Amino acid sequence: MCSDNLFQPTFFKPTMEALQLLPQKHTLSLVTTDIPVIVKPDDVIVKVMYAGICGTDLHIIDGKFPCSQQPIILGHELSGTVYATGSEVKVLQRGDRVGIDPNRGCGLCRYCHTGSYNLCPTGSINSAVGVFRDGGWAQFCKVPSVQVYRLPPNVSFKQAALLEPLSCVYHGYSRICPIHYSSKILITGAGIIGNLWCCLFHHTGHRNVTVSEPEEARRELVKRLDTGFTITNPSEINKIFCNDSVNGIDVCIENSGNCSAIEQSFNLLNRGGKLCIFGVPAPDANVSLSPFQIFLKEITVYGVTINPYTYRHAIGLMEAMGARYIDYDRLGIRIYSLKEYQEAFDELKKGGITKAVFKIDPSAE
Repeated sequence: MCSDNLFQPTFFKPTMEALQLLPQKHTLSLVTTDIPVIVKPDDVIVKVMYAGICGTDLHIIDGKFPCSQQPIILGHELSGTVYATGSEVKVLQRGDRVGIDPNRGCGLCRYCHTGSYNLCPTGSINSAVGVFRDGGWAQFCKVPSVQVYRLPPNVSFKQAALLEPLSCVYHGYSRICPIHYSSKILITGAGIIGNLWCCLFHHTGHRNVTVSEPEEARRELVKRLDTGFTITNPSEINKIFCNDSVNGIDVCIENSGNCSAIEQSFNLLNRGGKLCIFGVPAPDANVSLSPFQIFLKEITVYGVTINPYTYRHAIGLMEAMGARYIDYDRLGIRIYSLKEYQEAFDELKKGGITKAVFKIDPSAE
């Protein structure tokens, strides 16, 4: 059963506008395609308001990150309203304002059973909305009800498009905590993820933070956050920190995926230091890290993969942070229509913005 007549079987198939990827050709096209329909009793069809462009999306388009090999609608960072529900969906109603967690596990493997669906070998990224299932770069998107979260009144659709990346940042933060307030923190990479880390650290009271970013335009953008953090070029890092186990780094959040940045940060870690690999390196990339230094300094290296059960935490965090931090102008985010997708990609690659977000519904707040 379906809660809306629009999705009942008829001779007329309603259509929508969408950005569709042809994976074999690495090409995107603005197409008109059928609106998704309710098939399973737990299906929810969401009318999309905003949908973000993630760095992973760029890797997918270039063929450097796995995705469905069938034509697919990308977009795993989205917000919208419930438009239709399957017969077993009882907690959501048409019109509910929602955010979408694109990830879920199989629910059957040892990782899912221990609360780590981000490590699920068949679910997780391998079944994500906007990666292996049609996503949010479209007017409508179909997702399982378990992945749909109601938004509080004081979180806008525009802000909610950042909930997925914020939930990933929260997962990383949870992994590396506790962090003493006297800790010297280095954030490498000042794209949207680096900026969200800046916001989280500042919001939680940390002030001894340095941000390293090679692009001058992005260094200027991160200044908009008005955190008082030190913002510098990677070439200056060795002058700021010393490799003497005292005046180095206590915590590094590496967002660039750059091997040189990883090695440089590791070599500057103090005793008991923590290195968080948050950025996505190339699958065949390798770095040289001294196992003796890991032993001697008791260094811990953390990997961070997506957001296991942290989407709800991200909603609460976003409420607490509010417009002081979750503001598009401060964060260096620009809004585009679906038709302006090439302009959005070009601007992202130039580094003139930290992130691009599609405004799918012109009436969205």
